[in-house]
Amino acid sequence: MENQDNSKRKSVMMNYGLLLAFFTIIVSVINYAFGNAYEPHWSINVISLIAMVVAIFLGIKEYKKQNGSFLSLGQGLKVGVGIALISAIISAIYIYIFAKFIEPDFVDNIIEIQRQKFLENPNMAEEMIDTIGENTRQYFFAYTIGSILIFSIFLGFVVSLIVSLAMQKKEDQY
Repeated sequence: MENQDNSKRKSVMMNYGLLLAFFTIIVSVINYAFGNAYEPHWSINVISLIAMVVAIFLGIKEYKKQNGSFLSLGQGLKVGVGIALISAIISAIYIYIFAKFIEPDFVDNIIEIQRQKFLENPNMAEEMIDTIGENTRQYFFAYTIGSILIFSIFLGFVVSLIVSLAMQKKEDQY
């Protein structure tokens, strides 16, 4: 029985995680096509957040349906965080491929944008700006991928917690 439950949970997590990742990548490609890859409009973040909430909600709802209309808080958290994690891993892989192969000057362009903003601050020394640029170049992928994973898991946890609390129905409830 537990094996069947794990199988259902993994299937839902994979399906909705892939769906969320696909949507996120499509939004990123559209953003890139419109020339906003370096400084995206705030609405992109709002759209991505809404997509995550919807994917987690639908995933937990689907799992509950497959589980005979029963859902514990723990089950909902596992499904929701799993969806967020799968999506984050795929999105991080996409960012890596994008920055390495599709737009190989991406990191250098980010550093230049960062440099221009820092030059506007009269309190920042040139050496400090150069050091920040080199650190960005050296740790860009580790920082970006780590940030994507941590932020997605945290947000996935919060959304899953709220959705699971609202949807939970234990087998001993009538």
